[in-house]
Amino acid sequence: MTDSGPRLVSSPAEMQAETAAMRLQARTIGFVPTMGALHDGHMSLVRRARTENDAVVVSIFVNPTQFGPGEDFDAYPRDRAADLEKCASEGVDLVFAPGGGDMYPEGHCTTVDVLRLTDNLCGLSRPGHFRGVATVVLKLLNIVQPHRAYFGEKDYQQFLVVKRMVRDLFIPVEIVPCELFRDRDGLAMSSRNNYLSAEERVDALVLKEALDHFRRRVEEGELSAVTLMGEMAELIESVPSTQIDYVAIVDADTLEDLSTIKGRVLAALAVMVGDTRLIDNTVVEV
Repeated sequence: MTDSGPRLVSSPAEMQAETAAMRLQARTIGFVPTMGALHDGHMSLVRRARTENDAVVVSIFVNPTQFGPGEDFDAYPRDRAADLEKCASEGVDLVFAPGGGDMYPEGHCTTVDVLRLTDNLCGLSRPGHFRGVATVVLKLLNIVQPHRAYFGEKDYQQFLVVKRMVRDLFIPVEIVPCELFRDRDGLAMSSRNNYLSAEERVDALVLKEALDHFRRRVEEGELSAVTLMGEMAELIESVPSTQIDYVAIVDADTLEDLSTIKGRVLAALAVMVGDTRLIDNTVVEV
């Protein structure tokens, strides 16, 4: 990091050279991949990386291949100056901010598919999404060559997909899960929260309310997934501005649907609040 903040790099080749030099100096590298519009959730990952590594790299790239037709790629919030300021405040060493042509040069024709883990939840409702995620994350890991990469558990399915890809392809990096980060009112932090009106933000709190209800009912002894999903859906649908994409109760390791609450269990939600799609989750162990 320079006195004026992190060094900004846009070229993949230059980024590889920078981190190769760090490795030659025996410096450990922590990596936080993002799509920008950084918030306190992102910065909690950066702080974790800062404490566990000699150098920290943050990438900022709104990846077009993980957006489907009609999704919000063009509208996705972008604020490079604010992002760099936040990175500087947390001691980030390098910010990798490539352009679309850098990451997907002309003639690009290679993609990565992680099977089974992508058959449910967001993989079911957003076809092709995780192909785009896995492909861009593999590119970023090859460019940055970190020792550790940090992923938030709000995107729980994404974390599992990346972890499986790294394991299956023998990529020499540790994937570090970081606890889901919530705002003071309980809403899971997301760059898409910027889309919400004041009224919609209040309505969005029903996602956390539904997950709290799930945890409470499991503690009381309710183990029927069908019953619990129905109760969560009823709570969410009581808020008129919401439209459910999915309410799911699955095995926290395989993401397969469950009929009975047993072992490590993930309750996951995807809900439209107004025109904004939000996700949230919680894990319980029975």
